[in-house]
Amino acid sequence: QAQLVESGGELVQAGGSLRLSCKARGYTFFSSYAMAWFRQAPGKEREFVASISWTSADTYYTNAVKGRFAISRDNAKNAVYLQMSSLKPEDTAVYYCAIGATLMTTSAEMDDHENVGSWGQGTQVTVSS
Repeated sequence: QAQLVESGGELVQAGGSLRLSCKARGYTFFSSYAMAWFRQAPGKEREFVASISWTSADTYYTNAVKGRFAISRDNAKNAVYLQMSSLKPEDTAVYYCAIGATLMTTSAEMDDHENVGSWGQGTQVTVSS
């Protein structure tokens, strides 16, 4: 059964850094899918954070994290990462890994929940002030 497994979330002080990892298991063509990270803070809707194309040539970020977060992937390891720096208390959320709904889904389309094929279980990031 295909699944996405996130890790790396923890409690960190404001200004600190974290690296989230997402391992895709059971996806034969992982390297051909666009991938993304979303987050959901308490009482808020799940929101797009960043996406990456299957070649890593194209990346997209929500304005709130531009210049602070970097998405990357290692297709040989079936993994996608989110390097987060200069963390702020408002970055506190559960972070979810997402894979494109189809092989044709582009990274530019991954900001729309309807273009997500599957979600991971999430990893908690808490930024203290």
